[in-house]
Amino acid sequence: MSLPPPLDTFKRIAVAPMAGGPSTPALVIAAANAGHFAQLAGGYKTAAALEAQIAEVTEAGVQVFGVNLFVPNPHPIDEAGYAAYWERIRQDASTHDETATMAPRLEDDDEWAEKLDAVILGRVPAVSFTFGLPSPDVFRRLKTAGVHTIQTVTSVNEARRAAAAGADALTVQGHDAGGHSGVWDADTLPENVPLATLVERVRTVTDLPLIASGGITRRDQAREVLDAGADLVAVGTVVLRSDESGASATHKAALADERYSETTLTRAFTGRPARALVNAFVASHTDAPVGYPALHHLTRAMRAKATAAGDSTLVNLWAGEGWREAKDGPIVTILDALEP
Repeated sequence: MSLPPPLDTFKRIAVAPMAGGPSTPALVIAAANAGHFAQLAGGYKTAAALEAQIAEVTEAGVQVFGVNLFVPNPHPIDEAGYAAYWERIRQDASTHDETATMAPRLEDDDEWAEKLDAVILGRVPAVSFTFGLPSPDVFRRLKTAGVHTIQTVTSVNEARRAAAAGADALTVQGHDAGGHSGVWDADTLPENVPLATLVERVRTVTDLPLIASGGITRRDQAREVLDAGADLVAVGTVVLRSDESGASATHKAALADERYSETTLTRAFTGRPARALVNAFVASHTDAPVGYPALHHLTRAMRAKATAAGDSTLVNLWAGEGWREAKDGPIVTILDALEP
C-alpha cells in the first residue's frame, strides 16, 4: 500500500526524528524543501519549546512535516535501586562538577497532554509516536483534527496492536537503529533480525504504509528494505554530522573518532535500551537497571556538563550500526545520495 496524500509526494528517503538536539527546524526545513519527509523531535523539550519549533517550520513555508512524541510509558525504579545506581555513577557525575548531587527521582510524562494540544493547535500534518501505544481515543482525536498518525513498532505483535488501535502508518524500527529503541517493553531488547526481514514479517500482518528505519546508511540498504515492502526509508545516524544537524560538537566529533570502534544497546544513560558508541561510561555500566525516565533525569546533568567540556567518555553518543558512513555537509546532499 502506498503512502496516502500528502506523504506520497515525497522522495523515498525520509529523516527520522532525533530527540535531544539533532532534529532542528533548520534540518526539517532543508530536507522538506528538497522533497524529503522530515520530523521535529518533541521528546525532552517543553511544550512551549515544541510550539516555537513548529511555528518556525510552518513560517518557513513547509506544508508537510511531522512531529514525534514520546508516549508516556514509565518503567519505575524503586528508591533503593535509584540511590544504588547513583552511588555507582557518582564519581563519573562529579568529574565535571564536584558539587554534583543525586537528582530527585522523577517519573514524568514529558508534557504529553500539552504536546498533543500543541500539534493539533499548530496544525501539524503528521505525528509519530515512540515508546508505547496511545489509546484509540488519541488516534481518533488526531484523525478528527486531520492529523496523520504514525506508530513506531519493533515487532509483528506491536504492529498488529498499532493497526488495531487506529494508526494510519507504521515506522518499523530495526535492531540496528541508533538512539532509543522504540520497543514498548523496556525490560526487553528488540529482536536481532535484519531490517528487511522485520519489514517482510510486518507486511504479512498489515496493509498499512510502512516506513523502515534502523541502520540505513547506504543506497543498497535502502533499496533492500523498499523491495521487502517498505514505502519510505527513514535515516538518522547518517545525517548527524550534517550542517543542519543540532547534534553537539562533541557528538559529531565522536562519530569520526577512530577510538570508537563499536556500538551496543545500553540502558546506562536513561534506563531504556538505546544504541550508542561504546565509551567509558557505557563499558562501565553494562548492567544498568531498567528505570525510565528516572535514569534519564539522574544522568542528565552529567551528560550536559561533559558535552560542554568536550568529554565524549560520559556522553550518550547515540549511533546506529553504520555510523562510519555519517558525513558532514548539507543534509540535502546526504539524503539525495541515498535515493534508490
